Amino acid sequence: MQKKIFDSINKKIISKKIAISIIGMGYVGLPLALLFGKKFKTIGIDISKKKIEYLKRKKDYNNQCSYNEFKKSKYIQFSNKYKSIETSDIVIVCLPTPVYNNNQPDLRILESASKEIGRYLKYSAIVVYESTVFPGTVEEICSKIIEKYSKLIWKKDFYLGYSPERVNPNDSIHKIQNITKLVSGDSPLVANILKKIYQTIILKKIVLVSDIKVAETAKVLENTQRDLNIALMNEVAIICNKLKISTKDTIDAAATKWNFSKFYPGLVGGHCIGVDPYYLKYKSIKIGVNPKIISAGRDLNDSMVSYVFNIIKKKIGGKRKKLLFLGATFKEDCNDMRNSKNLEVIKKFIKTKKYNIDFYDPFLQNNKYNRYFGKHFKKLKNLKKNYFAVIILVPHTQIIRRQNFFLNKINDGGYLFDLKSIIDKKKIKKEFNYWSL
Repeated sequence: MQKKIFDSINKKIISKKIAISIIGMGYVGLPLALLFGKKFKTIGIDISKKKIEYLKRKKDYNNQCSYNEFKKSKYIQFSNKYKSIETSDIVIVCLPTPVYNNNQPDLRILESASKEIGRYLKYSAIVVYESTVFPGTVEEICSKIIEKYSKLIWKKDFYLGYSPERVNPNDSIHKIQNITKLVSGDSPLVANILKKIYQTIILKKIVLVSDIKVAETAKVLENTQRDLNIALMNEVAIICNKLKISTKDTIDAAATKWNFSKFYPGLVGGHCIGVDPYYLKYKSIKIGVNPKIISAGRDLNDSMVSYVFNIIKKKIGGKRKKLLFLGATFKEDCNDMRNSKNLEVIKKFIKTKKYNIDFYDPFLQNNKYNRYFGKHFKKLKNLKKNYFAVIILVPHTQIIRRQNFFLNKINDGGYLFDLKSIIDKKKIKKEFNYWSL
């Protein structure tokens, strides 16, 4: 029976009659849906009516997908109803998996989606999760939810796969179609079908992973490794600051050795590097392993907000000084505010009520942040003429292109805090103090 089902799906792929639904129209789901929509009937689903209306006008709220990409996706449709998956052969889940305030995995969005999938899933469909999860989530949690609400039996009436997303927002090089794609299924047959599906849009290599749990673990390992590398450099930055030497110069010097891996210090936020290690840590503890190194890296990176806050506060001294913060999103050239450590630094200064604080970020929607921060959030034209310190938290391209504009606003004897060492000190003509991580 299974062979007949999979033969039928294979024929649909070849004849381009396969129907695909993608749940979650964010940084991962939307570009994926637009790629599949060039070849197959594809439905992009999101519960936000406002977002769906936006997408139907060929606009991406996150500014990652262009109007032309929408136009080329001639078979795409958008819906805010889970019922739309009723005729889909493949359902791909691209939803956020954050953590609670105590850094425990928060699967509520994924669990809710799995319930809705169960209510409308058709017989013989394959459900593929791309969301970051801890090892075992798909088979031990999602499968049971789908079974409960669909009354279908896993591996008999429906099937599961896991293909971790590797999206890097605002990266024009490492787009979905240009990266190696990991694919796994609950059986070799399912994995091979998913490989054929993804091969229709991926220009790079498709790697079949032996087991769903291996693929889940590989995903959290990717970002855990990066988190630990940055944690090491953050610790080195603290040491270099005590030694009164340049961290960047030190790293660049060390990087002349052939086997040195080049990472730089920084505030680690966002919904990947700043979250994924907690998923691996959670599962590790559940199975009786105390992940000391993973935990230490996370603790150090989370502590950097307070470290940066205290350094700046100590160096500027006094009260009522005017400070300008540049950038508040979690990373460069991106409008995503989720788990932004840069925003946390700004909030800490606002809470002291000791300084006159302005901040500017070209990627934020003015009305929302005017309401949230009131007088602190400024448009470019409303920035003051003189600040005691300018703090570059996020070196957006638009900020760096205007660096002279911002640097000229620093009072003589004031400070430039250039966290990521973006500004070339040799080209600075104005007299002020300089500090970087």
